[in-house]
Amino acid sequence: MAKQSEDKKVVLITGASSGIGKDTAKTLLGQGYTVFCAARRVEQMMDLEKLGGIPIKMDITKEEDLVAAVEQVKQTHGGVDVLINNAGFGMYGAMEDTTIDDARYQFEVNLFGLARLTQLVLPFMRDKRAGKIVNISSMGGKVYFPLGAWYHATKHALEGWSDCLRLELAQFGIDVIIIEPGIIQTSFVEVMVTPMMERSGKTAYAELANKIEKATKTASEKGGGSPPSMIANAIAKAIRARKPKTRYAAGKLAKPLMFIRKWFGDRVFDRAVMSVT
Repeated sequence: MAKQSEDKKVVLITGASSGIGKDTAKTLLGQGYTVFCAARRVEQMMDLEKLGGIPIKMDITKEEDLVAAVEQVKQTHGGVDVLINNAGFGMYGAMEDTTIDDARYQFEVNLFGLARLTQLVLPFMRDKRAGKIVNISSMGGKVYFPLGAWYHATKHALEGWSDCLRLELAQFGIDVIIIEPGIIQTSFVEVMVTPMMERSGKTAYAELANKIEKATKTASEKGGGSPPSMIANAIAKAIRARKPKTRYAAGKLAKPLMFIRKWFGDRVFDRAVMSVT
């Protein structure tokens, strides 16, 4: 029996309809948390409802959805004890080939939406002088890959935003935790490759785009990723900890790639990345 079951802390997790979000919801439900599962595709969370989860239809970019979700939690359970900002996606394509409107939407989903949701849950946490905010970043918040300029920009921004937030909220007993997944077995590859080729498959960046498509698909076919449960377990460990670490890196290549970038410098990392394309 998980220790947390006696406490029944209330968790709100976004992007819970698939991948890391769904696995995390299942893990936390199994550990006795009350879990509100938010995503646009409610029909894909019926399995979570059967396990005791509470599905909420939410588009992270819509103010009315965010306000309604937090109000629902408030009316039924008082407020959110643990916010897991997991909703996000990776938009690839050459920086030059990507419209500014598309770039803005990448930021709306990966940064501004979660920032607004965090603002809405904070009053309850401050009043209680306790709480945990878990932001799902990526190894892509510390490293980078070609044709991922806008995606990596959002994750680098999320890292800095989270660091500042951690200092601001420490006085209220609220922890801010960053999770940095590596390569994970989710639909990320499919969501990334097709739009990338639509943007850059026939432009001045076509040769590079084709190399990246081939390398990505080859890695995926070889089972090139860790299961989402690995990240779910890291999240569960972080929110159980009395004094959680500021960052948890987990999943294939996360630690080695960040190590190379940090200790060997940009030029060595550039060569390592381009050698596989």
